[in-house]
Amino acid sequence: MYLGIDLGTSAVKTVLVDGAQRVIASVSRTLTIDSPHQGFYEQDPAQWIEATFATLDALKASHGRELAAVEGIGLSGQMHGPTLLDANDKPLRPCILWNDGRSAAECRILEQRWPALRAVTGNKAMPGFAAPKLLWIAKHEPEIFAATKRVLLPKAYLRLVLSGEAIEDVSDASGSLWLDAARRDWSDAALAATGLSRTHMPRLVEGCAPTARLRAEFAQRWGMARHPMIAGGAGDNPAGAIGIGAIAPGTAFISLGTSGALLTPSDHIAANPDRVVHTFCHAIPGMWIQAGAILSAASCLAWAARLFGVTEAELLAPLGSRPQAPSPVSFLPYLAGERTPHDDPVVRGMLDGLSHGTDRTAIVQAVLEGVAFALADCRDALGDAGIAVREADVIGGGSRSRFWLSVLANILDVPIHRFAEGETGAAFGAARLGRLAVTGEAIEAVCTPPQRVETFQPDRALVESYAERLPAWRELYRPRH
Repeated sequence: MYLGIDLGTSAVKTVLVDGAQRVIASVSRTLTIDSPHQGFYEQDPAQWIEATFATLDALKASHGRELAAVEGIGLSGQMHGPTLLDANDKPLRPCILWNDGRSAAECRILEQRWPALRAVTGNKAMPGFAAPKLLWIAKHEPEIFAATKRVLLPKAYLRLVLSGEAIEDVSDASGSLWLDAARRDWSDAALAATGLSRTHMPRLVEGCAPTARLRAEFAQRWGMARHPMIAGGAGDNPAGAIGIGAIAPGTAFISLGTSGALLTPSDHIAANPDRVVHTFCHAIPGMWIQAGAILSAASCLAWAARLFGVTEAELLAPLGSRPQAPSPVSFLPYLAGERTPHDDPVVRGMLDGLSHGTDRTAIVQAVLEGVAFALADCRDALGDAGIAVREADVIGGGSRSRFWLSVLANILDVPIHRFAEGETGAAFGAARLGRLAVTGEAIEAVCTPPQRVETFQPDRALVESYAERLPAWRELYRPRH
């Protein structure tokens, strides 16, 4: 038996997977986000630990026998958020999250200090990444910065609590701007540009490598017969790739979680930082992931549900299973700024084309289309790097909506595939990494694609209608600085 723990932004999800790669049980606990100022987003690391322990306590109550047989644990997690620890490994402040936009000025400073940043990391300095956040803390909270002895990303902090070891995998480390992406190692120049050194960093491993064992007291708490091995794990999107078997060049997938991304694995670095294409190490050796990322995806639907005071299911029900025509309303999904292709942390969302006849259904459809148009921007940015997307699988909570997947097929003009367990992609991928760390099996033997349960083909009439709308949708973006 194997455990996959996904430390997300809105929830911690833990899955129990057997030797036949069947999900035996899945438990989640929600997380909250604090926003002390406009564009600021933070979480208390204690919340992550409490939620993780709650999922494991629940599994012990419902599946105690299976939990007792767990041999390996894999971790996946939200990327980019630095957790600052003191000399006793206690958090000094809340973690600044991936969608936080406060450090835009520090990004410019960082690139001035270290002109080789884009060439070495494969990424452009953006407020979402960890490094500029440290410059912001050094300027605005110098006493916190001075007390910082260790900097860990969210899942690495969870591993520290579970095992007592400070270890990070290279895929998650790629989202820090401190990693030399080609060498898969910390860059001393990058660390120096933010006033840090290797002494502040955890040891690096590949995602499928064994790292440390679960502490004895926790194994006892959850009734485990042995102390399970914890794998290196992965950032949430690389873990999602492992979960759906996206381990070879030529594959592509879309993540429709709180944020969104269009991602393609590669056996070489095809960087395009000027168009805000991200370069991350994959969770398996010798592979990388190129990604276009948007800061708000399924969170846009959650926003609309709050706005109308109903559930997301109630919003989606009147839409049916496929669009008949584009909505007369247009929506920019920039509720927390945007990454690909704009790198604009201060831009905000917009509804355009409202009239006396506009109803809720038209607005909800526009929200789904706006996210899909933003992913079309990601597709084109990847295309500029020589990466063609010919079909895509979809994972994340948004994959529940057949209407949304039909919209994606028509706006991206490619077949879109859905899995039966698409919502558990990252946690399931983490469990696979936990298995590999224990068994040492061939990666391709474990990381096989799950069965696709449905394919959404583009409709030529709708493809043409959406293609006509895309230029006008793009014209709605106006930088605010």
